[in-house]
Amino acid sequence: MRFLLLSFFVSFLYFDSFSQSANDIMRKADEKMRGNSSQAEMAFKTIRSTWTREMSVKTWSKGKDLAMILVTSPAKEKGIVYLKRKKEVWNWIPVLERVIKLPPSMMANSWMGTDFSNDDLVKESSVVDDYTQRFLKDTIINNLTCYQIELIPKPSTAVVWGKLKVAVDKKDYLQLYTEFYDEGNELVSTMQGLEVKVMDGRLIPTRIIMVPKNKKNQRTEIIYKSILFNRPIGENYFSLEQIKNLD
Repeated sequence: MRFLLLSFFVSFLYFDSFSQSANDIMRKADEKMRGNSSQAEMAFKTIRSTWTREMSVKTWSKGKDLAMILVTSPAKEKGIVYLKRKKEVWNWIPVLERVIKLPPSMMANSWMGTDFSNDDLVKESSVVDDYTQRFLKDTIINNLTCYQIELIPKPSTAVVWGKLKVAVDKKDYLQLYTEFYDEGNELVSTMQGLEVKVMDGRLIPTRIIMVPKNKKNQRTEIIYKSILFNRPIGENYFSLEQIKNLD
């Protein structure tokens, strides 16, 4: 009887660990930071060996298809806006009084001189829908046991990265570590999620660090100053007319 109970217990643990697919885990991690909608204020710090540059932004998102980023400082870049609607991205540059539609080829470019790409910030591609996910061996990040998941682009999608490796903690589904690879399977950069805190009733990493490989003394940090989840935002807020009037 003891053997039967032990066998059942082991079988239950095995089944439970695989009852969620890798896609399920990534969906939960994605929704944890996104919610049905979000409004946030963030500070960027881009660090180089001889200088440091700081920038403040406001962001809005609704689901996976709608997002906006407004630069609020420094004065030189104040008023610049990025708008995402589904797979299309526009950039409003107030000093030129022009709206520029960004082609997919620009998604890999640096966002505003930081170590994040345009795609990292505006999320043109989806870690849930545009990649095939599979489990790798579990890993430990910041003393937390994490799922380690490999993401490979689906053949029909045009995405920036050739591969991603993501660590998501098993308790709260926080994305704590990500490796970004190019199409040649070479590591390009790593991203860490740190300083986990409760903001608007939700536990999230409040400090995100992107570090490019083989670039000494270089990184970009994002600090969440505030964030609100699941507040009503109309779809018409994410429009080409609206981006010229944000504050």
